[in-house]
Amino acid sequence: MSIWQAIILAIVEGLTEFLPVSSTGHMIIAASLMGISELPITKVFEVNIQFGAILSVVVLYWRRFLQSFVFYQKLLLAFLPAAVIGFALNDVIDAMLESVVITAVMLVIGGVVLLYVDKWFKHAVDDTISYKNALVIGFFQCIAMIPGVSRSAASIIGGMTQGINRKAAAEFSFFLAVPTMLAAATYKFITDLLGLELSDLLRFDLVKIQDSFGVLQPYDIKLLLIGNFVAFVVAMLAIRFFISFLTKYGFKMFGYYRIALGVLLLALLAMGVDLKA
Repeated sequence: MSIWQAIILAIVEGLTEFLPVSSTGHMIIAASLMGISELPITKVFEVNIQFGAILSVVVLYWRRFLQSFVFYQKLLLAFLPAAVIGFALNDVIDAMLESVVITAVMLVIGGVVLLYVDKWFKHAVDDTISYKNALVIGFFQCIAMIPGVSRSAASIIGGMTQGINRKAAAEFSFFLAVPTMLAAATYKFITDLLGLELSDLLRFDLVKIQDSFGVLQPYDIKLLLIGNFVAFVVAMLAIRFFISFLTKYGFKMFGYYRIALGVLLLALLAMGVDLKA
């Protein structure tokens, strides 16, 4: 992977991670078009640069993260379903991530949902999220374990089903991304890049842990640092745009875009184009 390819992937990640359009689908297209989808570093890179995207949320909403302990209790409650279900179904989720067909179909289905979600929940006006709301949003987020669903879309819609308005639901979705993506990215970094098992960490096997860091080559570290920086900057801009756009216009345009992207992926597959997830 070249530096320019890393920058392009990071831009795609930063633009799509917090929009309801599925970053997975966009990563598949970008990596496939650049011919790097099968490189060992690519999947690790795609997960690792989420750290940069996470940091953008913390920087933009730093005052919220200095709120009372109740704020963190609600985040923890919303995070728990994904933590439990994600760990239990890790192998199933990884298998689904290899399917471009599933990603494309879910892009279309999710797009159709977004065409009508504003109408379905037009009476969602609350801006306060209770413990019950947080837990429900957490379960909705788990739907995004199916590639192509979009974590952002699932959690925002989960909030709107509870009567939460679009802006408040979107912002809580951003906050929830911090523990969710941090846990997923850290797990993949430890297991996929360092080649460690959780048991090695629990046993505090210092020798194996130190040896594992030897797999990190200077060039790989350089790619990861550049990717995280670019994802951080682009994600900050994307979040600002999304909140403004969503408040004014709702989800419909994102719905049309998802449908077009899903149909494009299915058409490319039907024509025999080799897309690798």
